[in-house]
Amino acid sequence: MNKPSNHKHKKQFGQNFLNNPSVIAHIIDTISPRPEQHLVEIGPGEAALTEPLLDRVNHLDIIEIDRDLIGPLTQRFKDHPSFHLHNADALRFDYRQLVKQKGETLRMVGNLPYNISSPLMFHLLEQSDIIEDMHFMLQKEVVERLTAEPGRKAFGRLSVMIQYACQTEYLFTVGPENFTPPPKVDSAIVRLIPYASPPFKADNFADFAALVKQAFSQKRKTLRNTLKNWLNSEQIELCQIDPGLRAEALSVEDFVHLANLYSQVKPQKDG
Repeated sequence: MNKPSNHKHKKQFGQNFLNNPSVIAHIIDTISPRPEQHLVEIGPGEAALTEPLLDRVNHLDIIEIDRDLIGPLTQRFKDHPSFHLHNADALRFDYRQLVKQKGETLRMVGNLPYNISSPLMFHLLEQSDIIEDMHFMLQKEVVERLTAEPGRKAFGRLSVMIQYACQTEYLFTVGPENFTPPPKVDSAIVRLIPYASPPFKADNFADFAALVKQAFSQKRKTLRNTLKNWLNSEQIELCQIDPGLRAEALSVEDFVHLANLYSQVKPQKDG
């Protein structure tokens, strides 16, 4: 059972802490950690997930930016051999330093505030070769975007970029009443499993990322218009794609084909 806390919840860190033991147990069971696995929790808050995770694994690294929480967390778990606390910004943290053995991978867990969720996932994907999987609680709207299929309203740039790198799965919804203080929106749990090798490989990842961003820059316009300075209609058709479609109608594979063609035909800079 979670202990009551006098910690003042900080708006700048987007702090909404889980308070429902049955939801917490469901999350832990969904993650299904094993003793020998190396887990990393981002933003433990008042340790709703930390305590049950420590009971299940032999090594848990904690990343917490709020200095006011460091003392209480340290005092509470200092004698637990699995507990390793880092007072750091998760957006800048080098997760590779946590890997101590060749071939070891990390399992990432966290209840993430809305304002860092997207940049954090991109930061983690830059280190995805050391990550086995990620289980995050996010705003429901963000999880819908991460897992959306082409043609759905929620499908956008974030969907394409994350699904290029990961298998994504919407697990379950968590209502506001399960948090202190209650947020104004529903939350949801997502599972992300980085691909060892993407099923559709971009020849130049920077070109791929830039083209996807451009394609979604004006969502109501067709590819013929949004990509007119990148590929013409005939070139888009070479990829078996209708230039009259909007970006949200395309699959990740379609975007890879477009980006790979662009990498071949784009003007080359001198030198």
